[in-house]
Amino acid sequence: MGWWSDVLADAAGRSGRLQIVSCYTRSEPKRQAFAAKYGCEAAPSYEAMLADRRIEAIINTTPNNAHLETTRAAAGAGKHVFLDKPIANTIAEARALTEACRSAGVVLALGYQRRREAPFRWIRRQIDAGVFGRVVNAEANISRDRLGKIDLSSWRYTSAGMPGGVMLQIGIHYTDVLEYLLGPVRAVSGRFAQLVLPGDNPDVASFILEHESGALSTLNASYASASEYYLMNIYGKDASAYYDHHQGLRVLRRGEQGARPVACPATDAVADELQEFAGAVRGEGAPEMDGEKGTRSLAVVLAGIRSARERRTVAVAELLEDVKVV
Repeated sequence: MGWWSDVLADAAGRSGRLQIVSCYTRSEPKRQAFAAKYGCEAAPSYEAMLADRRIEAIINTTPNNAHLETTRAAAGAGKHVFLDKPIANTIAEARALTEACRSAGVVLALGYQRRREAPFRWIRRQIDAGVFGRVVNAEANISRDRLGKIDLSSWRYTSAGMPGGVMLQIGIHYTDVLEYLLGPVRAVSGRFAQLVLPGDNPDVASFILEHESGALSTLNASYASASEYYLMNIYGKDASAYYDHHQGLRVLRRGEQGARPVACPATDAVADELQEFAGAVRGEGAPEMDGEKGTRSLAVVLAGIRSARERRTVAVAELLEDVKVV
């Protein structure tokens, strides 16, 4: 249990569809503190939690390299699984845990809340309505200031725990949004650098994404910026949209002299994805991001990592071919 566990627990409460019954983490103080904060029981072990017949599903917030073991165990116990991105660190593990849930007949949902944010939902609707015409290009940036804030003992900041560093940890949110808006990525060119932060992982990364539609997009991700910053610009033949989290969303249509602001009511993206998960468990449709889509999303980032290492453009299909399930 870490800070994101609390974010998800808070959102579960706001969702109105999930009740936290039990919690488990290896640290007894953390376990007891979480149980007290959220009014649930502190399970003595993960196995005890999975044996509890009151529990229908788990929210899995373990480190990436534990996703397979913990999800496979949950599926074997008949528990549905909400798993935060990335689905795993390797395609083989992603496929294995996806198959475990499929074979057990339980729902597997992946947490990708950024695509649910109001500006991106609005842009998607406008693209579908034909307002943008052919979408040809996009540029994105997702950056945070981690100087003096990282714990080098945390799995999140090690190459073994988070291969690809900043791009796998937060950049994957915007590779997902870019695919959501421009369609599947066919190939990736990637570059990584370690410029400011200590440790053994990149703190700056850049991708050029070639979409199957023919559109090109670029993504920069950084843990070495002076502040938190999010940018997403989408360029179409007939209209363009400009978003950053400071100025909001603006749109410019062909023939207009300036971009006009677009009012996007605030949404609760994390609660929304948990509501959807609960609905899927009750047979009310399928999760927007499931194991198959989560695996492909991982493949995009891994293609960029391979590209940076081998100094060539790498097709996403390379990562998805000839992988043995573990």
